[in-house]
Amino acid sequence: MTAKKTTGAKKPGAQRATGEHGHGEQPLVLIADDFGDAREMYREYLVFSGFRAAEARDGKEAIERAHELAPSVILMDLAIPSMDGWEATRRLKADARTKKIPVIAITGHALSGDAERARAAGCDGVLSKPCLPERVVEEVRRVLARRRA
Repeated sequence: MTAKKTTGAKKPGAQRATGEHGHGEQPLVLIADDFGDAREMYREYLVFSGFRAAEARDGKEAIERAHELAPSVILMDLAIPSMDGWEATRRLKADARTKKIPVIAITGHALSGDAERARAAGCDGVLSKPCLPERVVEEVRRVLARRRA
């Protein structure tokens, strides 16, 4: 598996050039996590649940992929290399091209204040690791519904 893999529910393994989801197209979730098994687990469950998924291994790649794909939602691990998830989220939210994309932090930083720090960086939701894939899908659906409201 490559970090740039993008898959969709209708065509597993298909590459997608855009995250825009028009009529009948599933929302695209960009998964930014340095742990390949976590990316694969979330990607597989998101696709199973009717989403498309793309991956990034670090904060810099997450920003590049967000510009390239315009995902519907970004699932951002906060402790990733080259640029941590807090900084990547701040940069995404400061950029006119990506500021409206909801970012869900997923983190092993479960200490008091970490959720507030993630929200202060611009995260729209926070999940603590370990996090079951069902909970990730639930949170993705929640932020997408809130975005449409």
